[in-house]
Order: sequence, then C-alpha cells, then structure tokens
Amino acid sequence: MIKNKPIYILGIESSCDDTSAAVICNGKILSNVVANQEIHAKYGGVVPELASRAHQQNIVPVIHQAIHQANIDKKDLNAIAFTRGPGLMGSLLVGTSFAKSLSLALDIPLIAVNHMQGHVLAHFIDDETQQKPPFPFLCLTISGGHTQIVKITDYFTMEVIGETLDDAVGEAFDKSAKILGLPYPGGPLIDKHAKLGNPKAFKFSKPKVDGFNYSFSGLKTAILYFIQKKVKEDPNFINENLNDICASIQHTIVEILFNKLKKAAKETGIKHIAIAGGVSANSEIRKELKSFEKKFGWTTYIPKFEFTTDNAAMIAIVGYLKYLENDFTTKNNTATARLKVNEN
Repeated sequence: MIKNKPIYILGIESSCDDTSAAVICNGKILSNVVANQEIHAKYGGVVPELASRAHQQNIVPVIHQAIHQANIDKKDLNAIAFTRGPGLMGSLLVGTSFAKSLSLALDIPLIAVNHMQGHVLAHFIDDETQQKPPFPFLCLTISGGHTQIVKITDYFTMEVIGETLDDAVGEAFDKSAKILGLPYPGGPLIDKHAKLGNPKAFKFSKPKVDGFNYSFSGLKTAILYFIQKKVKEDPNFINENLNDICASIQHTIVEILFNKLKKAAKETGIKHIAIAGGVSANSEIRKELKSFEKKFGWTTYIPKFEFTTDNAAMIAIVGYLKYLENDFTTKNNTATARLKVNEN
C-alpha cells in the first residue's frame, strides 16, 4: 500500500430504523448522513415491516448525499462496508443487498461489519477532540438491544465478560417511559425530566445477579407495580411527580450499570474504561463515568453524541480497519439477525 495514499471507504448502516451512510478517508469522517424514521413513534416502538420499507426509500438519497458531502466521486471509493448484523432481518437485507450491488458495479471490495463492533470501534475515528483508548480497555456497550461489558485487547479481539440475561438497558428506559405515558422513544425523555427531579425521591430494588451480568426485567416489573399502586391511590400521581419518578428510575438504572462495571474494572485491573451505544448519550451516565476518573483513577472515553446512536461512521471506521488487514468478504455473505460481538 502506498504511504499517505487516501483510502476512501463508504459505510452503510441499516440494522434497525435509521438509514445511514458515511464516507471515511484514512480514519477521518468526511460525511455521516442519517435518515430517521419517525413513523414508528405512533406505534410505540419499531415496526420491522415499516422499517425495511423506509430503508428502501431512503438508501439511495442517503448514499448519494454522503458521497456528495464528502466531496468525492463514487469512483474514488476503495471499498464498501456494510452492517451484516445483528439487527432486524428486513432492514439488514436492504443495506446488504445495496452494498453488494454497488461493490459489483464499481468493482471494489466488500467488507462485512458487525454492528456491535462498530459501536465499540467508533472510539477509533480520527477526531482531534476525541482520545483513543489504548489496549486493553473495557467498554460498556449499552443500547436498545444490548447491554454488555466487553474486554477489548485488539481491534478485533473482543470478549464479553458480562451481559444482560433478559432485557437491554435501552428497553428498560423505553418501557419505563411507556408506563409513565411518555411517547416513544422514551429514554431521552426520562433523561430530560430526570434533570429536574430528585433521584432519591423513590426507591426501586436492584436485581441480584451473579458475576458481571445484568438483569432489567425485574426492575421494569417493579416500576410497573409501583406506578399502578400509586395511581390507584392518587390519579394525578404521575403528573405531580414526573420529574422525581424519572430521576429515581434513571438513578437506579445508572447504579445497576456502574456497580457491575466497577466490579469488572477492579477484578480485571483495567483502568481504561469506555462507553458506547445509543444509551451512552444519557447525560447521567456520562456525568457519573467522568466522576470515576478521580474516584478510581480511571481514564474514561466517551463518544461524541453523533457516534452513539446507530450511524454509518462507526461502520466506516471498522471497514477502514478491516481494509488495512485485507479482510474482505464475498457476495455470498448473508445478513444475520443474531451476531455476537466477537463474531464477524
């Protein structure tokens, strides 16, 4: 490979309800376009069939815009990286099929990317405002579908040392919001109301789970029963106490997350700690993690907001790192709804 030669990778992300395309050049993001699907809000969650249809409508204009914003021609691209999984099968198929067709048309290599590796490796996007974690480091990967503590010893050597046994943390936030009558997606709204409330106003019991694993289903049920009981006693309970309820729910979830992370850091002796995934945008999680730098001597790594939720920049950086290793895939590679973080 010629030194300093620009390597342009197009990243395509379509694992859930966001259609995204990004162009990266030697690790630096030139564009990162995301088309959201607002149609799901009225259903209180993502409807897979509607999501895949919307991807079909969005994918061409999103990719066109990403290439245009990067100020390059599609013929300048060296490879195309796409999300292979995990995610919604119909949504993944749209991105996968388009990536294969474009790579065939341009006669350039195809790179399959694990969505979860994308969240973790977003920390390696070349950005002067962001510090890159050294190996080994721990990453708390938290989203609507995943809650994991991952030990990373190299770009593609990842080991899950703790994970949720049932619901993901993002689901716990969204379901709690639904119980309170807040619209979807409810996680950001809980965060917003929590800023105005007392986190110690109401106490919720924390699940007892072995090792570094998590469980959120019991907490969700406890919140439901608590709200039902209080509303029976006072129909205005939610309206009159919304900020305090949200602050208490958020405080409990954040404590559950960090109790396990602190334990994992102590037992592994690793003090470089990162967060990733959609829920890492939560203000309390970011604030709490930062406070542990002084408390435990950690060095923490917090991604930019635009790299937390599903986006193609994180797919493009993985594509770039794989390109450097000549780790390409064939047109026979298929999308898969289930994929572990250490699988390709």
